[in-house]
Amino acid sequence: MKLPHPFLWLTESGQSRVFVVAAILALLTMASLQVLDAPLKTATAPGGIISYEFARDLEGARRILGSWGPEARVYAGLSLGLDYLFMVSYAGALGLGCVLVARRLGRWSRGLAALGVVLSWGQWLAALLDVTENYALIRLLLGSARALWPALASGCALTKFLLVGAGILFIGVGGILSLLRRGTGRSG
Repeated sequence: MKLPHPFLWLTESGQSRVFVVAAILALLTMASLQVLDAPLKTATAPGGIISYEFARDLEGARRILGSWGPEARVYAGLSLGLDYLFMVSYAGALGLGCVLVARRLGRWSRGLAALGVVLSWGQWLAALLDVTENYALIRLLLGSARALWPALASGCALTKFLLVGAGILFIGVGGILSLLRRGTGRSG
């Protein structure tokens, strides 16, 4: 039985087109997030919003928020809001990238193809974790003193980055393997 992927509603050629659009949107959104992140980089938060995502405890989150000041907090809010568009675009681009590479690898490895499909679903799980993480960070930004929020944000951020990293690794390594396999297939 073939494992279904989250993009069955698109034709194969449609998947390639949507991948390109989602990838461009993800890159543009990521560039915009970098601009919004610049004022958030302080001695307390050298990674900007990433430092905030990984604060882990209420004291750390408060130190970061205190280092930002009112104007930087507005940038943080804008960044967290724009991140919702980024979630859809990166999950779509990476998820489709995994499906496209899995299709190529499936010609000679069912296991790698199945891994690609699982990782495609994993990108949507990463986006859901990102939603949860952002909600926790917004609650803190609005003044909540619940210790749950920074711990939840950190746990979601770590899992999200692992899933996204695995998707990127699969696309990169799988793409190279696919090209090498195609190259050796033509010469042999």
